[in-house]
Amino acid sequence: MSGTDPIPAASHIQLDALGHDLEGRVVLEGISVETRARRIGIVGRNGSGKSTLARLLAGLIAPTRGSLRVNGCDLAADRKAALREVGILFQNPDHQIIFPTVTEEIAFGLRQQGRTKREAETLAVETLIRFDKEGWRDAYVTTLSQGQKQLLCLMAVSAMAPKLLILDEPFSGLDIPTKAQLARYLGLYHGTLIQITHDPREVEGYDEILWLDQGKLRMHGSVAEVLPAYIEEMTRQGEADDIADLPG
Repeated sequence: MSGTDPIPAASHIQLDALGHDLEGRVVLEGISVETRARRIGIVGRNGSGKSTLARLLAGLIAPTRGSLRVNGCDLAADRKAALREVGILFQNPDHQIIFPTVTEEIAFGLRQQGRTKREAETLAVETLIRFDKEGWRDAYVTTLSQGQKQLLCLMAVSAMAPKLLILDEPFSGLDIPTKAQLARYLGLYHGTLIQITHDPREVEGYDEILWLDQGKLRMHGSVAEVLPAYIEEMTRQGEADDIADLPG
């Protein structure tokens, strides 16, 4: 993939008293953040609301309370803006891939942006060339490994040229070499990147960290400020035997 693409301005992300309920249960509450950081990590235990926040940021769902804007746009209310501004990469590529062939999958998002079929197919092939994967052009998705499927999803999102890319635990279940290879491709993305993870090692080189704890923002700041406190708390909780406690 070429590293010579023009570098876009960092996205302006504004969360104001953001809250979200799911089936009558409060999942997120009182999240207020404003940032123009280019690399943002969101950490927290399972169930802390990280994936819900990812979907809110991508405009896939609307908040129950408060507001969320990316580059001034309410993405949940403006799907065209969402397709232009944000791309999201989910944990399981099988939940994201729709079409049987690689080129069709990459072209789909481009068609959603209003490209003609011919334009979308041309841009899909150009994307494969940028990633040095032109040989995948006629490949069937069923022939790809899990890591290759995740790379396909990354190429499909990259083809749409979003200003903000959200990664919802994209390395979960992948082996170490595949993680390293995908991380190398991600390093060439010049837009704003938000990565959801429970593993602090994956976001050590980032600009800012948001720590979610039971649906609330526990800390927001630099890596040096947030990650040591997060690691200390996760270590403390790991030493406690709360997994043995029964509810009630």
